[in-house]
Amino acid sequence: MFANTQTTKTISLESYGIKNATVHYQLSPEELHYDTLEHGLGTETNSGALAINTGAFTGRSPKDRFIVKDEITCDKVWWGDINIPFDVAKFDKLYDKVAEYLSNKEIYARDAYACAEEKYRLNIRVVSEYPWSNMFAYNMFLRPEENELENFKEEWLILNAPGFKADPEVDGTRQENFAILNFSKKIALIGGTGYTGEIKKGIFSALNFILPVYKNTLPMHCSANVGEDGDTAIFFGLSGTGKTTLSADPNRKLIGDDEHGWTKENTIFNFEGGCYAKVINLTEENEPDIYRAIKPGAILENVILDDEGNVDFSDTSITQNTRVSYPIHHIDNIQVPSVGENPKNIFFLTADAFGVLPPISKLTPGQAAYHFISGYTAKVAGTEAGIDEPVPSFSACFGAPFMPLHPTKYAEMLSAKMKEAGVNVWLINTGWTGGPYGTGSRMKLKFTRAMISAALNGDLKDAEFNTHNMFGLQMPLNCPNVPAEVLNPRNTWKDTAAYDRKAGELANSFKKNFEKFEAYANDEIMAGGPTSS
Repeated sequence: MFANTQTTKTISLESYGIKNATVHYQLSPEELHYDTLEHGLGTETNSGALAINTGAFTGRSPKDRFIVKDEITCDKVWWGDINIPFDVAKFDKLYDKVAEYLSNKEIYARDAYACAEEKYRLNIRVVSEYPWSNMFAYNMFLRPEENELENFKEEWLILNAPGFKADPEVDGTRQENFAILNFSKKIALIGGTGYTGEIKKGIFSALNFILPVYKNTLPMHCSANVGEDGDTAIFFGLSGTGKTTLSADPNRKLIGDDEHGWTKENTIFNFEGGCYAKVINLTEENEPDIYRAIKPGAILENVILDDEGNVDFSDTSITQNTRVSYPIHHIDNIQVPSVGENPKNIFFLTADAFGVLPPISKLTPGQAAYHFISGYTAKVAGTEAGIDEPVPSFSACFGAPFMPLHPTKYAEMLSAKMKEAGVNVWLINTGWTGGPYGTGSRMKLKFTRAMISAALNGDLKDAEFNTHNMFGLQMPLNCPNVPAEVLNPRNTWKDTAAYDRKAGELANSFKKNFEKFEAYANDEIMAGGPTSS
């Protein structure tokens, strides 16, 4: 539904080693949409959105994410399976190969920035092989005004070449695809994968190093919104726990849906200029904001269309990780600029497929630190190859794959900020009730929304609480618009002995996972874990 309004904008990329390329600079979403269709790289849906296929990779590849180990990073990064070191000389050679690969091609360049708070702004130049990758960058990063481009000085470069295949034996990669951060040269180098999430997560990972190390600011993998009284709420959670859905509240303005900073001045700011939401089983009834945002300018990834361009959101034949990206102004109720103050409530979201954790519980400071470091959710059957039944999944700080520093660094910063701001911290289980996955049922979205609203409105301030017998969590006995029987998960199981066994298994999983953090955790944090198993 976009018309072709192609304009002629170009810049030279010779300074990056990219020679004789036809460079399309700062094209509009309309132009990039049209180019994608013209090159046979995508399809237009009946809503006017663009649908593309990201190729062999429909998600991130954590084992192929690297950080160059040099003077800046060697003593600060938490090296291991998450932050894998990459050799300086090999990076330089691989970069030159990618630059040569992009030379003599038709490619796309865009200037954008991250961080809505002016004093933390990070200017970015994105150079991409495909037009839809550049359109994704338009959607997901913040967009400079025309007059700002005249003297734009990029600080970080993203070089994105999905068609380039590395030679692992020569280039030092694990396989043909790679995503590498170089903090000395301020480059994110991505190749061999068309998955657009690598673009945004590269800059998120960079900010997770830059902000705490140099700016005394906590980076967070979270969504955030703000109420009429100016109170900010923060939602932490891994993919599939409802972070994007629950932060899109018609009674509150959305700050952002995935990545934020918490400053020493107690402001919360969005890193991004858009949203990147899962669309598996999407319906207008359950998620109206996301559904209505899928219009011209949005990019759907790896979805199935019929001959009329209708999307089947239930079809996961390509991947469970079907996605949409769109600029944040596709949502009606947003905070402008994307900055909030006065944080009052923090929600840790988990999709517990074992049906053990309460749908809402209030956390002590020690419990908050423990659950933040743990970053628990559960993988269910079908989400990954080889998973046939629920599996506990722990990702420190609800975003371990993007955290270059040790998790306790972020946990200490969060704990200090929580105490300073006097926030309430809640654990929300958006997962199963009445039994585990396959036996019980998923917690109704309307109940979860009602519980969060009650916490935000202060309806639970004077509520009476029970203590969970194994996790020590404080569970309200009553909550407006929620049946009382669902508030204690043990009461929803027909076989309470079976519940106790399953709860014990999950408690042991928590304890086993936390062993690697025990040496760094104080007594208060250790007391925040399961009380028995």
